[in-house]
Amino acid sequence: MDPVTRLGVVGCGLMGSGIAEVAARSGIDVRVAEATPDALEAGRRRLTASLDRGVRRGKLGEEQRDQALARLSFTHDLSDMADRQFLIEAVAENRDIKADVLRTLDKAVEDPAAVLATNTSSIPVVDLAVVTERPARVIGMHFFNPVPVQQLVELIPALITSADTVQRTRDLAEQLGKRAIQAPDRSGFVVNALLVPYLLSAVRMVESGSAQPEDIDRGMELGCAHPMGPLRLLDLIGLDTAQAVAESMYEEFKEPLYAPPALLRRMVAAGHLGRKSGRGFHTYDT
Repeated sequence: MDPVTRLGVVGCGLMGSGIAEVAARSGIDVRVAEATPDALEAGRRRLTASLDRGVRRGKLGEEQRDQALARLSFTHDLSDMADRQFLIEAVAENRDIKADVLRTLDKAVEDPAAVLATNTSSIPVVDLAVVTERPARVIGMHFFNPVPVQQLVELIPALITSADTVQRTRDLAEQLGKRAIQAPDRSGFVVNALLVPYLLSAVRMVESGSAQPEDIDRGMELGCAHPMGPLRLLDLIGLDTAQAVAESMYEEFKEPLYAPPALLRRMVAAGHLGRKSGRGFHTYDT
């Protein structure tokens, strides 16, 4: 198959901006969509700041940064995605929002062979594929945060995803310099099915007063050689995102280990979402 040269990314938060950056640095023409002009401008600033940070850290040269920026275009109208060969939605981890985006893209994109990928971290892909008129061209493509650093992409074909769609998506992952694994279309896929119960166990340990966040994180970093403790990782992921993933997994399996602890729900309700809000299980400069 020919390489993807025109990519669309819907959503320019942490995940969407990371995906767009990696694609632009890989030589792909990238069009980024956000819901409002304000959100789009915030995404543009996030992308530019990340590329500038790469220059300061010696990860890329100024010319490479400028070339990547030249490959990026921005819109808040999904009809501007009409000419894209491959599209990745990276909007909020909400089934209804993602379904609406994919339904709109399905109607907007001119090429019937274009692939619609969802960056969901927990929602069964088949539930999203069936809202489109091209379910065989819908697949899960789950990136990990921060996208420019993390090498893994989970590929999640639904029962109705075609073999050539899987191969097209695997080829794109390689274009982006990522390593792909194929995961089952079940809530949580491979990584989160293993990771989320561990993270929630750390929350329950804090909730019960058994240990303090600093000690839990230090214990796993020094005792198990984890690069980041579970509560710092939750803060990086975003406590609201973690709650949404846990709820999706609990909805499917009804196993108590997937149920979001009350403390997690209270922190989300209070706006203590982790790094992005400046406060989670730890505090951060914003």
